[in-house]
Amino acid sequence: MSKLTVAVLRPDDDRIDEAVEYLRLRGVSPVADPMLTVCPTGEMPAAADYYVFTSRTGVQIAADQDWEPGRGTVCAVGQQTTSALRVNGYPVDIVPSTFTSAGLVEALADKISGSTVEIARSANGSNVLPQGLESAGADVHETQLYQLEKPETAGQSVSLAIDGQLDGVLFTSSRTVDHFFEIATEQADVTELKRGLEEAVVGAIGAPTARAIRDNGLEVDIIPESVDFEQLAGLTVQEVRNRASNR
Repeated sequence: MSKLTVAVLRPDDDRIDEAVEYLRLRGVSPVADPMLTVCPTGEMPAAADYYVFTSRTGVQIAADQDWEPGRGTVCAVGQQTTSALRVNGYPVDIVPSTFTSAGLVEALADKISGSTVEIARSANGSNVLPQGLESAGADVHETQLYQLEKPETAGQSVSLAIDGQLDGVLFTSSRTVDHFFEIATEQADVTELKRGLEEAVVGAIGAPTARAIRDNGLEVDIIPESVDFEQLAGLTVQEVRNRASNR
């Protein structure tokens, strides 16, 4: 029996390499198809009472510019963001128990009225975080540290999906979903893509990613409790194996 095939759509940096290694160690054949490339804007986080980081990419870009939080309170969404801050020598003062934008809003709601909050993230973030913080009485400013573009080489996973050759696919952000379906409309009718993925396990990190998949007409099979790639991949591989054993 041939190895089960799972596509992973992480950015074209060390994250795609880590994802491939993780899947190989679990005995599946990974299809590395980066759907994102990180393009720094050159902007720096503005001075504030509270700083919010939502990705390790944003942390690394800020660190590369020798950013310092001064006396500001540093907040992180997710374990990877928290780890990136600590690795770069930054304090992490607040991490919500629920690793989502909504979870952070809840954690900060009773602390930030009348305070300035700086959100340092990509240009593609949702409105959940700034709107929630403003509703809690904060003066919110957002700095777009980077943009997420579609690599010219992206698309292998889409071709395999259309041909029904994927057992699973891992979506790690709503932007990866957008790019995946953009390529699908260029290569074939989206109906063919959906038909090709009927038996595949579709995994998504976070509610916004899952919502983007459903908005494009696909069902979501796996949504991990935390915004964590290894949990997403582990649960998806487990379900892929379960389905294969029942065929």
